[in-house]
Amino acid sequence: MNITYFGHSSFQIEFGGKNLVFDPFISPNPAAASIDVNTIKADYVLLSHGHADHVVDAERIAKNNGATLISNYEIVTYYQGKGINGHGLNHGGKWKFDFGWVKYVYATHSSVLPDGTYGGNPGGFVIWNDTEGCFYFAGDTALTMDMKLIPQTCPKLDFAILPIGDNFTMGYDDAAIAAEFIECNTIIGCHFDTFPPVKIDHDAAKKAFEAKGKRLLLPPVGEGISLK
Repeated sequence: MNITYFGHSSFQIEFGGKNLVFDPFISPNPAAASIDVNTIKADYVLLSHGHADHVVDAERIAKNNGATLISNYEIVTYYQGKGINGHGLNHGGKWKFDFGWVKYVYATHSSVLPDGTYGGNPGGFVIWNDTEGCFYFAGDTALTMDMKLIPQTCPKLDFAILPIGDNFTMGYDDAAIAAEFIECNTIIGCHFDTFPPVKIDHDAAKKAFEAKGKRLLLPPVGEGISLK
């Protein structure tokens, strides 16, 4: 499994022989200026919710690659109107794709598409297959007790991607508690440093996770992530 961080909450993960792109906010992000959106490979584009800082490059990436979009029903319907193939999910539902299972899980946040269209309920994704394990992409969320349902209803997590920037999502102290709730020891941070309200102290964030016996990875933009 290869994981590449595109900045903010944007990732490309090679899983089950397919390229999965999550929440692509790349072209407006100065920290991701070295990344050419037109060269990004995607078989699937997964969107946790409709905010511009998670969807702004979704249409371009999907159309460039003939990719399938996975999100909630409302967002999938919106992009189908733009000629993009999609598969809609809703909270608690799962579907088996050619790369593995995807379960759409609860997130507490808000969701509206850039043109003001209703973006449905925000969520996260738990993704797994029989050979490469299981991971959780939380999207934008506060800490919620529903996270405790993930280890009860899904395979054991090998890693999770959690927002840690505070202000618009949970901060790193709450995210460290979330790591306990989901019973996951390896966390990749996202939704930090992009804008002034989400700037964080990297050392303090890592110490918050270390205090709970967890490992926090803060990848540089544009680089691959090693989970060893």
